[in-house]
Amino acid sequence: MSLTTNRRDQDFILYEMLGIEELFLTEKFKDFTRDTFDMTLDMAYKLGEKEVLPRCMEADREGASLVNGSVYVPKCLHSLQKIMSDGGWLTVSAPQDAGGQGMPYVIETAVQENFLFHMGYFMYPAGATGAAHLIYDFGTDDQKKKYMHKIFEGKNGGTMLITEPDAGSDVGALKTKAIRQPDGTYKIKGQKIFISCGDNDLFENIIHPILARIEGDPEGTSGVSLFLMPKYLVNDDGSKGRRNDYTVTGIEHKLGLSANATCAMSFGDNDNCYAELLGEQRQGMKIMFNMMNEERINMGLQGLSTGSAAYHHALSYAKERIQGRPITGSDAKAVTIINHPDVRRMLMWMKSHVEALRAMVFLCAYSIDRKKSSAGDESGKWGGIMEFMVPVLKAFGTDTGFRITETAMQVYGGYGYCKDYPVEQFLRDMKIGSIYEGTNGIQSTDLVMRKLSQNSGQNFRNLVTEMYSALDKYSSIDLISGLSGKFRDAVNVFTDTAEYLTGCMKEKNLLIPLVNSYPFLNLTGIVMSAWLLYWQAGIASQKLAGKAANEGFDVKDIVKMEQLTAKDRDAAFYNSKILTSTFFINNVLPQAFAIKQAIESNDISAMKLVEEDF
Repeated sequence: MSLTTNRRDQDFILYEMLGIEELFLTEKFKDFTRDTFDMTLDMAYKLGEKEVLPRCMEADREGASLVNGSVYVPKCLHSLQKIMSDGGWLTVSAPQDAGGQGMPYVIETAVQENFLFHMGYFMYPAGATGAAHLIYDFGTDDQKKKYMHKIFEGKNGGTMLITEPDAGSDVGALKTKAIRQPDGTYKIKGQKIFISCGDNDLFENIIHPILARIEGDPEGTSGVSLFLMPKYLVNDDGSKGRRNDYTVTGIEHKLGLSANATCAMSFGDNDNCYAELLGEQRQGMKIMFNMMNEERINMGLQGLSTGSAAYHHALSYAKERIQGRPITGSDAKAVTIINHPDVRRMLMWMKSHVEALRAMVFLCAYSIDRKKSSAGDESGKWGGIMEFMVPVLKAFGTDTGFRITETAMQVYGGYGYCKDYPVEQFLRDMKIGSIYEGTNGIQSTDLVMRKLSQNSGQNFRNLVTEMYSALDKYSSIDLISGLSGKFRDAVNVFTDTAEYLTGCMKEKNLLIPLVNSYPFLNLTGIVMSAWLLYWQAGIASQKLAGKAANEGFDVKDIVKMEQLTAKDRDAAFYNSKILTSTFFINNVLPQAFAIKQAIESNDISAMKLVEEDF
């Protein structure tokens, strides 16, 4: 039994739902085949279970350490890094001309679902490839030669240095400065904190993209530039030069992600911290945001991967743990806890959210592939849908991932609270997801204040059109006819609430959308989840009807359908899709209606209460 992800569900979403085989018809991905993708995903699944999962708890127990100014990662991560690097698992979608495999981003996303529950490790190579992509897009040929290729080879690491003690989410308030040198390079002076993977012994060198302000440039975000600051300078022949002038002043002692070194660093204490400008002067924020969409998708993916692993562990435990008697009578023998209604409720809640989140992550990643491989209006449509989805995926995905881990712990009962089982670590590691890469409150503000009106509102309308398209396609199917009306009403609630908040902004009544941005983001996430599960139920219903017809009976024949699902694993899978969608639409989707009612109450009491009375 799987303890990490559901390979069958991955295939269902990729091929039966999204139809990613259309990518084979594009110039960008014409050389790939489904066999290649399937083999890659099968190997990734085995690797996640065999190599990544066992090292997850081991690395957490040992943790990262700072000794004499250098960071040392848990010993088991060195062998894992070699496996990942040698196998090409860190460059699945990296450009082929940079040494990557050039696969679609959606395949890399599906691959990483098998790994990202171990974020304590995976942030090291993920930070590195993020830096490499920045250099690929904005670096000079010399910078690519010196830094990028070794990152993609797995020899160099990488980070992103943004946060300062007095400049967290308000990046424009940063104080780190860059001093221009006669040869065109820069000297960095300042401090940064909360630097994921800021130092480690996994790599020969670490390349730090760092935000700083060139002396004389204006205050605020418009004056920020981005620089490359190596741990070791690189000589002309490619060899490692002197150690750069910065120090690791400490590593954070965190609730979770103990294997990952979250560093505080000081630069230029001896006025000799070397750096090179990446891209153009004063374009630091623009360049940084070039990688932020994929970083935030990765946060949603962390929610999926961790939530999926927590769910599968809880499911395995529920099938083995004998406790209590069934509802059929007190004289019966004790049964496994999966037979108890409340445990079933928790498992179904987790299952429905994991499967909705998987579809949401994969669709967002696939939208990037469609944008890059299409042209004209089609490219713009998918790019716009992705832009709208990103803050929802990041915030709703990480919050949902955490709540899944919390529910998984509840299934275990007291044992879940103990370190004997991994769910307590999943919960600790997942909590940071709502905080880093832009807090979830910031994501909700971005959704309401920017994304709703982006592209004159067309991105939002395109997403809603896709929802109504699913209704047009599947609402006449008997097996899910009872869900169609409820889902249609929810889409109407979604559009009505969006129009209400947009109207408030047009009237300059900004407190209503600002106070309610997070509730609206949750409403959006719930309705999007219902859409994706309804879409899946529609496909499953058609597949079941086809199987019933092949067996010579009507899909409405309940007895024969039960016999079919008992002997046919595919039929059972499709039936589970319908039941999972039914559970979500009947039990979770109604929350959207309550959120709409709360938003339209115009309550701003939180803003009226004086500080002293909180």
